[in-house]
Amino acid sequence: MKVSDFNYELPEELIAQTPIEKRDESRLMVLNRERKTIEHRKFKDIIEYLEPGDVLVRNNTKVIPARLYGVKETGAKIEFLLLNNIEKDIWECIVRPGNKLHVGTSVIFGDGILNAKIIEVMPGGTRKVEFHYNGIFNEILDKIGLMPLPPYIHEELKQKNRYQTIYAKHNGSAAAPTAGLHFTEELIEKLQKKGVIISNVTLHVGIGTFRPVKEETVENHKMHSEHFYIKQEDADKINQAKKNGKRVIAVGTTSCRVLETIADEKGEVKPTEGDTQIFIYPGYKFKCLDGLITNFHLPQSTLLMLVSALAGKDYIMEAYEQAVKEKYRFFSFGDAMFIKT
Repeated sequence: MKVSDFNYELPEELIAQTPIEKRDESRLMVLNRERKTIEHRKFKDIIEYLEPGDVLVRNNTKVIPARLYGVKETGAKIEFLLLNNIEKDIWECIVRPGNKLHVGTSVIFGDGILNAKIIEVMPGGTRKVEFHYNGIFNEILDKIGLMPLPPYIHEELKQKNRYQTIYAKHNGSAAAPTAGLHFTEELIEKLQKKGVIISNVTLHVGIGTFRPVKEETVENHKMHSEHFYIKQEDADKINQAKKNGKRVIAVGTTSCRVLETIADEKGEVKPTEGDTQIFIYPGYKFKCLDGLITNFHLPQSTLLMLVSALAGKDYIMEAYEQAVKEKYRFFSFGDAMFIKT
């Protein structure tokens, strides 16, 4: 299977640069996998497609202000992007310019309230960095860090919380699980009143989610690793839905990847903590997932391959062609798609 098979033409003006004013007023494209139909709705209409007993599995990770600007002792300007908390105050970081940051180099951030030392050059060019500070690390990040917006967003984000789901809880992501950005407190309340069950997983999204597939053949691509966990109470909700013949619907590809990593052949899940590198592309047999709420993804991306695995490549490519024609908003701050049975 060729990566180029997952290409499509996207006019640049359809890449959403800012979030819509009210989260659930974004557009919603509804795909019915059995009937192969395409409907155009508002996101708040999702309630019409969910039934009592269905479980929505959402990722409650929280994006940290992971982009830091500092200076070397020489005065040279440096940019860090925190990727992965290895242990305590040691992080894996993307650094720019990388050629100037060798082992032993020190960097100062925020007039000295945060200091860093390069302790290792890691495979792929990232750096293992040890931070030194007084106080609480996350509070310092809130003070001097910036939200690590994707490279295709060029506008300044005026409200930090708009690159955060309303249910974000556990610090650790370098990018938002963007399918969840469409939910409001009011909409979740209405869903729960209808009998829709909410289950949580936590997967800390890495910046690898934006990295392009460099292989020509899909099967040769290696996924980046991301840390996740799911608690007993949340696993129980999913298993009960399966027993009752109800649907398990993932909010976003991150939740989907957790479910498919931990599910057994019957689709049952257990409380688990670990790392996943699962790569889902056409031909994959889903074990747990019945439906998916997701955004519109980059051409030739692993996320586009994932939704193609669920709905069928030709059907997805037709839907994307319609989305372009109907001027849907694409990517992180864009509109949503619901792939249902």
